[in-house]
Amino acid sequence: MSSTRHPAAPRPVVPHPATPHPTEAPRETGTPRPARAPRPARASRPVGASRAPAARAVRETRSLPVVAAGAVEVPFAIQPYDEVVARDTTWGEHSHPFHELLWNERGASSAVVGARVWTITPALGLWMPAGTLHSGSAIAGTWFRASFFGFHTTPSLSDTPVAVEITPLLRLLLERLCEPGLSASSREVTEALVLDVLEPSPRELLVQAPTSALLRPIADALRADPGDQRTLSQWAVELAVSARTISRAFAAETGTSFARWVASVRAQHAVALLARGWDVEAVAAEVGYRSASAFGAAFRRTTGLTPGAFQVS
Repeated sequence: MSSTRHPAAPRPVVPHPATPHPTEAPRETGTPRPARAPRPARASRPVGASRAPAARAVRETRSLPVVAAGAVEVPFAIQPYDEVVARDTTWGEHSHPFHELLWNERGASSAVVGARVWTITPALGLWMPAGTLHSGSAIAGTWFRASFFGFHTTPSLSDTPVAVEITPLLRLLLERLCEPGLSASSREVTEALVLDVLEPSPRELLVQAPTSALLRPIADALRADPGDQRTLSQWAVELAVSARTISRAFAAETGTSFARWVASVRAQHAVALLARGWDVEAVAAEVGYRSASAFGAAFRRTTGLTPGAFQVS
């Protein structure tokens, strides 16, 4: 996904004027950071209770071209981009001639490649190899950041999209590349250091969506209500198959177990709610946990981080 900013650690960073994306029509620069909306007051919803339909906010849809890897020469080794999206935004399927590192200074966004959905946060970015067809979305108020890496100057971190931990050191180096007036020699040294510390993360917020007719009802139900409490055995009864059949299908289609897949779906949904300003107790109830402590433990097992790492500060 291009021109998408990814969450960063909760510390003040002065935004620089957004540079027009190399494959996108220029936008006005100097977009002010929108004021953070107050956290919504929300009573805990009993597990399994129905949710009232929410009013839909206006969503912006953007189009970018499909460009093959290296098909367009770019005059940079690493080029930064950042933007604050004023409303919920979707990027249609596209690809770039350069590699891309997506991360956020604030808020949550996602990138989709085929049936795989990654959640991008202030702590976890995503490396997108050049030429990879992908789409994406970001919630209103997200301050997303991206770094574009020249295809002919930078070897790809991976042949496929891979999560990248946005460490304090990596963040500082990427921010240094945004400084106006940075000398050519300083830029070259900083770019070399970025490449030296850049590496895949063992953690990622990834959900592989099952696509078979057997598992589609489960995927649809959890997408509509991540707090759905039905167990594997209960789904087996509803779908008139054995629990073993469902287990095997999940392993084959998603590469993980039913329980881990559900935990990942809930974690992705939780990150989006935390980024919108919900408190931990309300998020825990919304995604099907009976207490904030149980939610926190499950969240840490799935992401390696605490819910507080994704909360609006």
